[in-house]
Parts: sequence; C-alpha cells; structure tokens
Amino acid sequence: MDAEPSTTTAGSNSQLPRRIVICGGGVIGVCTAYFLASKGSDRVSVTVVERSSIACAASGKAGGFLALDWCDGTPVADLARASFLLHRSLSDLLDGPRAYGYRPLSALSLPLSPSDSTESRSLALPSWIDGSAVSQSRTIGTPETTAQVHPQLFTRTVLSSATAEYGVEVVFGEVQNVEVEGTGVRLRDGRILPADVVVIALGPWSSRLQIISDLFHVSGLKAHSIVLRPPEPAVISPHALFLSYQPTPGGKILDPEVYPRPTGEVYICGPTEEATPPDNPEDIAGEPESIALLHQIAGTVSSHLKASVAETVAEQACFLPCADDKLPVIGKIPGSKNCYVATGHTCWGILNAPATGAALAELILEGRSTIVNLDPFSPARFLR
Repeated sequence: MDAEPSTTTAGSNSQLPRRIVICGGGVIGVCTAYFLASKGSDRVSVTVVERSSIACAASGKAGGFLALDWCDGTPVADLARASFLLHRSLSDLLDGPRAYGYRPLSALSLPLSPSDSTESRSLALPSWIDGSAVSQSRTIGTPETTAQVHPQLFTRTVLSSATAEYGVEVVFGEVQNVEVEGTGVRLRDGRILPADVVVIALGPWSSRLQIISDLFHVSGLKAHSIVLRPPEPAVISPHALFLSYQPTPGGKILDPEVYPRPTGEVYICGPTEEATPPDNPEDIAGEPESIALLHQIAGTVSSHLKASVAETVAEQACFLPCADDKLPVIGKIPGSKNCYVATGHTCWGILNAPATGAALAELILEGRSTIVNLDPFSPARFLR
C-alpha cells in the first residue's frame, strides 16, 4: 500500500463532507470540532462523541502550560509555535472575562533540596518560594514566550462556543468501532451515528479501535498530579516552576512542575510510569506513594503549600498518549475512505490542540493544511 501524505487530500474540494463525527471529547477532539464547525459554517454538521464527560481524562487533569519555543529543534517545532499563537488569539476571542484562565507568565528552573535550610536562597525568587534550599534559579520562560490555561476550563469553553455559535452536537456513548468505508460510528449500546467523515481523537484509547491498532500503537504514560488551594492565593505570583528534586541523597532525581493558576489554585505534577489505561477514564486513580511525594514536594517549595496549610482540591492521575515514535499522529488513515486520526501528543497536548484542530479542519474541508505542514505526523509513516 502506498503511503498517503497527510497535508494534502486529493479531490476533497470536489465534494465537501456533510456529517462529521469526532470520537473523543478531550482537548484535541474539541478543538478539531470547533475549527471544523467555524471554518465549515453551514457546509457541515459536527458531532462529538464522548463516553464519560468532556475533558474527563488528561485534558482535565493536565497542567495547561504553554511554550512558544520549547519544542524548537524537534519535528513538533512549527506545530507548537503555530498553536501557541492560536492560544493567544483564542483567548482574545473566548476568554472574557478570564473564562479559562489564560495568562502569560514567567517560568523558572529551580534545583531543590529536601532540607528546610534557606541559607543558599536566591534573592531573585518570588517571596512565596520560601520552603527549601535553592542553590540557584534561572529564568527559562518570559511572558512573551510562556503562558498557561486551565485545561479543563479551556476545553469546555471551546466546546461551549462551538455548540452555541456553530451548532456542534455532543453525544455521550462509548465508541465500539468505526466503519472503514465511512458509513459511520457504532456505539457500544447499538446506536449508529452516520458520518461522511470520522475523526478519531481518543488519546491512549485510540488504538483500541482496529482501524488504528492495525496501523500503529498508542500507549499511555500515567502522570500524577495534585491541586492545592493556599490560604492566601494572592501572594502566589504567576511563575511556573520546573524543579530538579532529589528526595534522598544518591536517589533518583525527579523533575516535578508547579503551576500557580489565576483561579487561586496551585497545580503540582511529577511521577510518571508506563501503564495500561482502564476501559473507563473515570476509573483512573493515582498511586498513593506518588501522591504523597507530590505533597512532600509542594511543602518543600513553599510554606503556603504545606499539607497542614493548603486545602487539597484534587489528587489525581491521567494518561498521556504516546505513539511508538513519540510524535503526534495527525492526518488521514491510509486505506480508509474518509477516516482521520489525531492522537499521540504526549505532554504537549494542551499546547498543540488548537493548531492540530485548525490544521485537521483545513485538511478535511479544503484538502490541504496551510497553518502547519502535517507530513511529519502522517499516519502513513507507519507503513514504511
């Protein structure tokens, strides 16, 4: 079978699709629905199918950190840059007043010690970072190059706009299989959703569909996080922290991250492990040891985040979708009539969702993506 490029779909201008079903109510599926509906206007009807609730998995439990140039030098660089700028324009359009917490912020690199000593504290640090020995700090992102969103609120705000402004419909049900010939999507309860075009955006659950598993595999990287609410949120400045932390002398060095949010919460993530996602995203639970470690790290960073002081809002885990080559998979599935896929975004799913959705919408509606070259992410690469 010949490889098919994902950036151009021959002949798609001659017969525009009418009914588009998107499998997956996470950030990738929702952004794709939004751009399909807004670009397609009255030419298409778009339906999002979700088993549980919108943004119930990684899209609701991720950190929401955005970076303009952190993917430079990789195949994802152009996608990330285009998406960072789209986040900015979407915030002007949708985020008023601060519907999903978009804001530029600074990012700091901080090596930490589990010691409570502050003798080596950097005077340049924000005052709330007062709970650990910091040998040095380094600015690695500025408000011009780094920003954040609240990922669950972002996903749901985009979908709300898509439903209210463009008539996107949401159907709740578990996808059982996709008809390869493009006739529709069959749900586990027996319902069939007719479709001229199907988009599979089920994250690590994508490869449970045979049309995907026959071509490539999507694994899940289980990531843990906690969300805390300090007693005085106003003292927590907008600085994303990227830590280097060694819990015990000679032990493994960890790379946890801390993201204060404009909602008054502070998000802390850290330990990851290879694992198999459960059938239902609602059944995902964090490992007690990993959650306890995150609380330890939070208290090491700041007295405002100690377990005895801050309210625990959430202790959770999610699965980051990873293709075998660790690159996103975006484009038309080779050999299918009109079936597309968008998955495998690893830890950059929130960042890269807008450009993924916009590029895929162009590909489906116009036959070519102009916002970013999708060839590096084509599913056809797995045929080689």
